[in-house]
Amino acid sequence: MSAGTRLRVAFLGSGAFGLPTLEAIAEVHDVVLVISQPDRPAGRGRKSTGTPISERVLEDHERSEGLLAGTELLRTDDVNAPEVLDRLAELQTEAMVVIAFGQKLGAALLDGRFAVNLHASLLPRWRGAAPINRAMMAGDPETGVSVISLADRMDAGAVHATRSTVIDAAETAGELHDRLATLGVDPVLEVLDRWRARETRTVPQDELAATPAAKLSKAEATVDFSESSSLVRGLIHGLIPWPGCQVEAVSPDGDSRLLRIHRVQEVPESTDGLPGTIGDGGVVGCRSGSIKLLEVQIPGGRAMSWEDLQRGRPFPAGTILRPRSAGTST
Repeated sequence: MSAGTRLRVAFLGSGAFGLPTLEAIAEVHDVVLVISQPDRPAGRGRKSTGTPISERVLEDHERSEGLLAGTELLRTDDVNAPEVLDRLAELQTEAMVVIAFGQKLGAALLDGRFAVNLHASLLPRWRGAAPINRAMMAGDPETGVSVISLADRMDAGAVHATRSTVIDAAETAGELHDRLATLGVDPVLEVLDRWRARETRTVPQDELAATPAAKLSKAEATVDFSESSSLVRGLIHGLIPWPGCQVEAVSPDGDSRLLRIHRVQEVPESTDGLPGTIGDGGVVGCRSGSIKLLEVQIPGGRAMSWEDLQRGRPFPAGTILRPRSAGTST
C-alpha cells in the first residue's frame, strides 16, 4: 500500500463530537460506510430524529453532492450483527474510526481490521461517558483528546496519539466539547497516515493513573458554594449545557426562588456572610474567593445577564444561594 493510497474507511459514530473528523477523513480517504445509532424520538413532540452523524450523511445524499454523497449509511442497534460484518467485508473496508458511537464493538467486528477511537480526554485520565464534564468539574487545568486502539475494557486501549489544550476559565463544557471535536481531527488523520505507511506506534496506558468519568445525572445539577471559587466555577461550567446548574435562592426575608446559573467568573472581591451569599454586582462568596454571576435564568424564562435579571426580578444583596435539594422541581 503506497503512502498516497486512499484508504477505504468505515466511520462509526452518533454524536456531534465526530462530525469534524468525519468530514476531514472524507476529504482524504474513501468513507465507504457510516454506521450510526437508529433514529429515536426526540423533543417535546417525540418526533423520530436521526443522530447528528446520520443527518450529516443524509444531507449530502439529498443534495446528491458533497463529501458523503456516495457514502452508504447503516443505522443499527446491533453493530455486531452478522449482516454488519458481511457488509464491512463486501465493501472491503481497511480501517474503522469510532467516535461517540454508543455501542460496544465485539471481537468478530474488530478481528483483522485496524480500528481506532477518538476519546475526549488525555487518557488514562477520565475514562468513561463524561470526560469533558468531569475534567472541568474536577478543576483540571488542561485536557485534550486521545486516539486509542479498541479494547475489551472501556477506553483502556493503547494510545496512538494525543493533543492537549488548556481549559479556558470562561468556557462551558459545551464550548469545550466543540473545541475538542476540532482538536481531534489532526491526530486521527495522523494515525491513519502512519498505519497506511506501516509505521504504527502506540503507548500502553498507565492503569494506576486511570480515573472514571461517570455519566452525568440530573441529581448533580446544582452547586455548593462552600467550595473554593475555582472549583465552583469549574462545577458550574462543567454542567452546561446538560444537566445544567440550578440553585435555591433564599432572600433575607425568607422568600425562596430557583435560579439557573449558566456562566460565572472568578473575581477578587469578597462578600459578607456565609458562602453562597450574594453581594453587590452579583458577586457570590465561596469558601475561599468569590465568583461573579454573569449569565443566569429563572425557570420558565430566558437566559440573560445578571444585570438584566436584576432590572426585572431582582435578587437582593444578602440572598443566599444554596444547593437545590433533591426532588426540587426544575
